[in-house]
Amino acid sequence: MLNKKQLEELYYYLKLPRFIEDRMLLLLRQGKISKWFSGYGQEAIAVGATYALNEKDMILPMHRNLGVFTTRNIDLEKLLSQLFGKEGGYTKGRDRTFHFGDKDNNIIGMISHLAAMLPVANGVALSYKLNNENNIALSFIGEGATSEGDFHESLNLAAVWGLPVIFLIENNGYGLSTPTSEQYKCNNLVDRAIGYGIEGIKINGNDIIEVYNTIKRCARKIRKNPAPILIEAMTFRVRGHEEASGVKYVPKDLIDKWSKNDPLLLFEKYLKGKKILNKSLKRKTENKIKKYVLEKIEIALDKDAPTSSIENEINDVYSNENIKLISPKNNKIKETRFVDAIKNSLYQKMKSDKSVIIMGQDIAEYGGVFKVTEGFLDTFGKERVRNTPITESAVIGCAMGLSFNSFKPVVEMQFADFVSVGFNQIVNNLAKTYYRWGQPVNVTLRMPTGGGIGAGPFHSQSNESWFFHVPGLKIIYPSTAYDAKGLLSSSIDDNNPVLFFEHKALYRSIKDEVPESLYSIEIGKSKIVKEGKDLSIITYGLGVIWAKEYAKNSNYDIEIIDLRTLLPLDMKEILNSVSKTNKVLILHEDSKTGGIGAEISAMIAENIFEFLDAPIMRLGALDTPIPFSKNIENDIYFPVNKIHEKVNKLMKY
Repeated sequence: MLNKKQLEELYYYLKLPRFIEDRMLLLLRQGKISKWFSGYGQEAIAVGATYALNEKDMILPMHRNLGVFTTRNIDLEKLLSQLFGKEGGYTKGRDRTFHFGDKDNNIIGMISHLAAMLPVANGVALSYKLNNENNIALSFIGEGATSEGDFHESLNLAAVWGLPVIFLIENNGYGLSTPTSEQYKCNNLVDRAIGYGIEGIKINGNDIIEVYNTIKRCARKIRKNPAPILIEAMTFRVRGHEEASGVKYVPKDLIDKWSKNDPLLLFEKYLKGKKILNKSLKRKTENKIKKYVLEKIEIALDKDAPTSSIENEINDVYSNENIKLISPKNNKIKETRFVDAIKNSLYQKMKSDKSVIIMGQDIAEYGGVFKVTEGFLDTFGKERVRNTPITESAVIGCAMGLSFNSFKPVVEMQFADFVSVGFNQIVNNLAKTYYRWGQPVNVTLRMPTGGGIGAGPFHSQSNESWFFHVPGLKIIYPSTAYDAKGLLSSSIDDNNPVLFFEHKALYRSIKDEVPESLYSIEIGKSKIVKEGKDLSIITYGLGVIWAKEYAKNSNYDIEIIDLRTLLPLDMKEILNSVSKTNKVLILHEDSKTGGIGAEISAMIAENIFEFLDAPIMRLGALDTPIPFSKNIENDIYFPVNKIHEKVNKLMKY
């Protein structure tokens, strides 16, 4: 039960975002800001929910939840600088409005893909559960975005894992211009909770007392017994999706109806009934807000637009916290298969670092489809070796949330091919977060990849080039057991998202002398596999094996560069090699068109064209999906049989 002081405080917090909104709309008309997504008439949900939670609870708001930020008392000058696109904002001019987080105030901001933060809320909630912290996560979502896959995957994952998280739907009647009647067929969105075996509650989102009491009660409940709860808060968007959209598509009588149920009017009526609100309190509250906000608005408006430099922008793509490289503790080495080197690295990292958690389909009792995690469950238990539902997007987003609270999650994609259904989380959430608001994202995705096993177009494709174009990701692709163990160790400690490609055909076909103890290898450095003076072959993965086999029987003195890291690319070593040999073949298993070889070729031509004694040659797989038939795969699809032809052409040029 809220006392008089709390009710007065809640009144202040409800009026504060409304006053800021009014000023924003004025500034928009004056051309002083470029865009505004109004939460006018919905403030009770954001304010009531935030006021009901503890300060250490994590909130993941959307673009109409100004009240979350103001109720958490974040630095208003910094917030307004962000909203105005001025120097001193949260994103240094790199993203808009509420697309940022503030870890000091336990707020994780949104991205434009509207359901994408629900999986992240799951990860935060899981971190609380694993650490035995009595905190919860609350994630906002609009009614339209409940149709997205991340909504359904997140509810399912949270239910299965019993996570302390509240999913709060703001049902405001329209997804941009599309009414709810065209968004879903069920009577109430909260009824979907039944299908996931979780509790669902429908409330009046314009009644701040009902919002507060519901969130308070639910939070108290799931602190004691962790389990997700779905809440549908009914409200209405009386202004446009954003101001330029207008509201012509909304019947006027509907706006009039909801305007009479404005949350401020309802709460003022409630406070008057309690004999708390009078003219004096109202005037005092309004004057306090006016003085506070107008002063900060003037300061923020007077600031310059953000400036930067190429160096600053490039340096902020990756978190550059130094990683301490680990040397082997002793000289003991053992002949080790590629798959066992990966297994050993994972095992030793988990043994030495309790923040390392592995998640994936069938990785626990079954040990994964390639048996990489076989036996891990007995040693580390179900909390750290976590079977997941078939929910790639939710699990990748969950890993991101875990990383925010200092865990080092490793996610196994059963096959690299399946990462396509988690694409958004990787390229928009994992990759861009550090650049946008300075939050490191330590997530490692293990990607069993490549052909040579006759598994067809959905279990054998090479998809590393899909991600090569995405700044903020790191892409690792070892070709030896030694490199696989050391680079995986480094990946797990790296404060950036890493896609770690493991070639399935190499798992049990190659062996190396590998140190028995844990060690790491610097990410971003290629390796000279074989020195030569006649020709450079630049390659990675299975291509290294092909190149070494060919060079053994060749009459030419061939230099082989194993890239090992594809992003960031070690162009220095590539250029040094080609400058020495003056002829180059770029070889990869992936299809030729649009492959990584095309970028390497362009960089060579752009930087050391004068050193070339022949055209740059590229050799990749056919521009077709990878076939199932091993005969077609080996004889026609793969480029290995064309190496001799390309080398001869280069050497005779």
